[in-house]
Amino acid sequence: MDDRHMETSRGGSLYETHCLLISLRSQDNILEMSDTGKLSNAGNQGLEQFLLLAKGTKAGAMTALIMQVVEAPGIYVFGELLEMPNVQELAEGPHKKWHNLLNLFAYGTYQDYKADPSNFPELSKPAVSKLRHLTIVSIAAKCKRIPYTLLQTELDVNNLRELEDLFIETIYAGVIEGKLDQKNQQLEVDYAIGRDIRQEAIVDIVNTLQQWCDGCETVLSNIEEQILRANKNKESCIKKRQQIESEVIDIKKAIKASSQDIDDQHMSTDTREADIQPSKPTKKPSKIRGLRGSGKFWNK
Repeated sequence: MDDRHMETSRGGSLYETHCLLISLRSQDNILEMSDTGKLSNAGNQGLEQFLLLAKGTKAGAMTALIMQVVEAPGIYVFGELLEMPNVQELAEGPHKKWHNLLNLFAYGTYQDYKADPSNFPELSKPAVSKLRHLTIVSIAAKCKRIPYTLLQTELDVNNLRELEDLFIETIYAGVIEGKLDQKNQQLEVDYAIGRDIRQEAIVDIVNTLQQWCDGCETVLSNIEEQILRANKNKESCIKKRQQIESEVIDIKKAIKASSQDIDDQHMSTDTREADIQPSKPTKKPSKIRGLRGSGKFWNK
């Protein structure tokens, strides 16, 4: 990172080591950044003091106060100030531009400003930078991987290095957290603060939340049905298993009884055969008697 990343237009230090963690993964060409010290309170730092000052402030002084608010670092929500009665009075009359300006920073984007700058007072450089930060937040709410080309169009920034510097400033401001994917030329958003909500958008939010609740109820009902079906299948499997085990036991008993009967039959048959078999007569030893010859030989 060169020295341009470390200096602001005022010449001060842009990053403090204790709150900004930066690591570069060279193999993926992704720059990861997180501002751990500012995310928790990002968006409304210092707004309370402006709310106190706005109470009882007349129209002429309110315009200067509005300019201070839109330029003040750390303030990115303006709904409470916009709802104050003396601010609402600016909507009609010679100070309408400042009321439009506060509406722009509360709900609008940089392109809304570029569409007709005459509806607003002239913006200082810090105010323009903050409006661009808010524009990035609005885009991040709709898309978590934002192409550089879209950011260049929406922010009216043609130089790539200037665009990356602007994103780093947004990270340092604590309103967004993510990665610069220089290889794929896109901004990967991990976290972004919430902006002010228009009154008419509350109905849509309620409807969206109701749809989400209805969807959750439907999913829960389906899960309960699946549980009941699974329990029934389990009980059926258990009964079937018990039935099979019982049948196996009966079959084993039958086989054992049949085998015992066969053995008994074989033993009975052998016994009967032994009883009916006749005994063989024993031969008496023959006595060989010598022939008593007359001692005569007959001659032919």
